[in-house]
Amino acid sequence: MQYFLRKIGFYVVALWAALTLNFIIPRLLPGNPVDILLAKLQQRGGQITPETREAYQLLLGGDSSQPLIVQYGQYLGNVFRGDLGVSVSYFPAPVTEVIGSSLPWTIALVGIATILAAVIGVALGAFVGWKPGTWLDSFVPATTLLAAVPYFWLALILVYFFATGLHLFPAQGGYDVVLDPGFNGPFLMSALEYGVLPAATIVLASLGGWLLGMRNMMVSTLSEDYITTALAKGLPPGKVLRNYAARNAVLPSVAGFAISLGFIVSGSVVTEQVFSYPGIGSKLLSAVTNNDYALMQGIFLFITLAVLGANLVVDLLYGLIDPRTRARS
Repeated sequence: MQYFLRKIGFYVVALWAALTLNFIIPRLLPGNPVDILLAKLQQRGGQITPETREAYQLLLGGDSSQPLIVQYGQYLGNVFRGDLGVSVSYFPAPVTEVIGSSLPWTIALVGIATILAAVIGVALGAFVGWKPGTWLDSFVPATTLLAAVPYFWLALILVYFFATGLHLFPAQGGYDVVLDPGFNGPFLMSALEYGVLPAATIVLASLGGWLLGMRNMMVSTLSEDYITTALAKGLPPGKVLRNYAARNAVLPSVAGFAISLGFIVSGSVVTEQVFSYPGIGSKLLSAVTNNDYALMQGIFLFITLAVLGANLVVDLLYGLIDPRTRARS
C-alpha cells in the first residue's frame, strides 16, 4: 500500500508541475492572441475601440493587466471547471469543443495503430529473439529501415501506390463528405476505409522499434539461469518461450507501451497533415500557425493528462506484474 500511495503522490505533484508549466510557457511566447483576433476583425471592416479590446481580452481568458499570481489562480480555477478558453483559430468555438470534435478521430486512428504495432512488434521480437543468428534476424534490418524513413515520405509512398496507382483506398480525408457523421454502418465503414493508409503509415514506421527492443530483451533473458534450468528439466520449448522467456522480456515493453498510449492523444501531426485527417494533430498545427495559445494550452493539457494517467496505471500494474519492483522501492 505504501508503494502505491507513494506513486500516486508523485503523479499528483507531477500534475501540478505540468499545469504550472502549461500556464507559464504560453505567456513567454511572443505575440498576443487578442491582437491576432482584433486584426482579423479589422480586416473584415470592424471598428476597434478600447471597449472592444477589453471585451475580447476577457473573452480569451481574463485581463492580462492583473498580477501573474491572480491570473494563475484564475487559470487553475478555470481548468478544474473545464473552461479552457476560446480558440482564436476557430473563433468563437470554445477550446473544449474544438478538441472534443477531433479527439475521437485521433484516438481511433493512432490508438488502433499503436496497439497493432506493439502487439505485432513484440510477438515478432519474441519469436526472432528466441532463435538469434538465424534467417529470422533479417526481419530486424527490414523493419528498422522503415522506422528510419520519415513519416511524410512513407505516407506519400503509400498514397502513390495504393491510392493513386491501385485506387484501393482514398488519399485524403477522414470520411466520405456526402455521408452524415454518426454511429451508422455506412459512415463507420467509410471512416474505416479512409483510416487504413494513415494507420498503415504509423504501424510500419513504429514496428521496428518494438521488434528490436523485444528481440534484444529476449536474447538477454535467454542467458538467465532460470531459462537454462527450465530447458534442462525437459519443459517444451514453446512453454519456456511463453511462460519464462517472453514473460520476463516483455516487461520493458509494457512501460514503453504505456508512454505510447499516453502520446496517442497528441496525434501524429505529419501523418494527419499528409492525409488531411481531421485529428488533434492538425488542430495543433493550426494552433501553432495562428498563435492560438488557448488551443495550444488545451491540447498540451490533454497530452499531459494522458501521459501521466497512462504512466500511473502502468506503474501500479507493474508493481503487481513484477513483485521485484515493490521490493526495490
